[in-house]
Amino acid sequence: MRKVYLDHTATTPLDPRVFEAMKPYFEEKFGNASSIHQFGQQARAAVDEGRSTLAGIIGAKDGEIFFTSSGTESDNSALKGVAWAMRRRGKSHIITDKAEHHAVLEPCAFLEDQGFSVTYLNVDGSGMVNPDDVRRALTSATGLISIIHANNEVGTINKIAEIARIAGEHGILFHSDAIQTFGKIPMDVYAIGIDLLSMSAHKIYGPKGIGAVYVRKGVEIERFMHGGGQERGRRAGTEAVPLIVGFAKAAQLMQEGMTPEWQRLASLKNLLRTMLETRFSFLIGNGHPSESLPHLLSVSFDSTKVGIAGDELLLNLDLAGVAVTSGSACTSGSMKPSHVLLAMGRDEKTAQATIRFSMGRSTTEEDINYTVDILEKVVGRIAKVPA
Repeated sequence: MRKVYLDHTATTPLDPRVFEAMKPYFEEKFGNASSIHQFGQQARAAVDEGRSTLAGIIGAKDGEIFFTSSGTESDNSALKGVAWAMRRRGKSHIITDKAEHHAVLEPCAFLEDQGFSVTYLNVDGSGMVNPDDVRRALTSATGLISIIHANNEVGTINKIAEIARIAGEHGILFHSDAIQTFGKIPMDVYAIGIDLLSMSAHKIYGPKGIGAVYVRKGVEIERFMHGGGQERGRRAGTEAVPLIVGFAKAAQLMQEGMTPEWQRLASLKNLLRTMLETRFSFLIGNGHPSESLPHLLSVSFDSTKVGIAGDELLLNLDLAGVAVTSGSACTSGSMKPSHVLLAMGRDEKTAQATIRFSMGRSTTEEDINYTVDILEKVVGRIAKVPA
């Protein structure tokens, strides 16, 4: 049976070149980067080189990159760290939106329990935040704005440069979750005006278990990992040297092939969209038609025209060798409809009958053709006329 992996937004396979770069730091170059002897200094040099590589890709300074265990920890570090620090300046208000990843929404809910106030902005039908809504939500107590760069479920790219400009005009810090865009979209944090940026390795063919957060020099942020002076006192804990090396190598490879891969994936996405529109008259496209990630296509079956159980749909596709999901991998085990799709105005039944296709380096036209053929067969078996 043919196997087609179309869930690259959840995670990507480890690039063999990344694995080869990491191997020495599991074996002969095993030192602790905090040790002063040669073994330790060899590890320290690798960490510093990795930090410099990531900084260069986003136009930051080496000392502004701090390693974490994941994109989720990066988001938590940015939001909680800034919130606790800004409270000393009399700031207690945060602005975000209803379509953020749970790694932003849950820390915001936690901070509300700690006495902070949070404004959750609406998004439009494509999942995009209106910068004017950000401006209208500002108060004298606002100290932080956090808006995702590109939505992880529908691919819509937000106008973060415009939102960052609004934040800068009012002396407010701006954070963006760039987990789905780092290494895929050119980024210059200084040109855009971003103060904090979250990144992750396993979305770009790097290892799991390593992330990073950019914190602009001068930004006050509290740490919540204590027990050592690593990462310039920002995050205690022995650095995961092999993972840092892998992260940097993966980012470098993504940077080198960014433009041609963007074009190739965009072509595959257009092919997939055209084939779906031709064969299914009851599909609704999710996300912005043009301002969107080239490798991600989310579609929903309109519940007013056809009855499809989302879990049954995904299971049958999996049994036929096609790996897709309905939304965020962090909530894929939940039977609840996507909060992103609900925020965009989808009804619950339509939101549950959703497929998120996300392509990657291994995806071919043959994969797309096979997937659409299988989907047509599955839908023909399980679709019901709504009551």
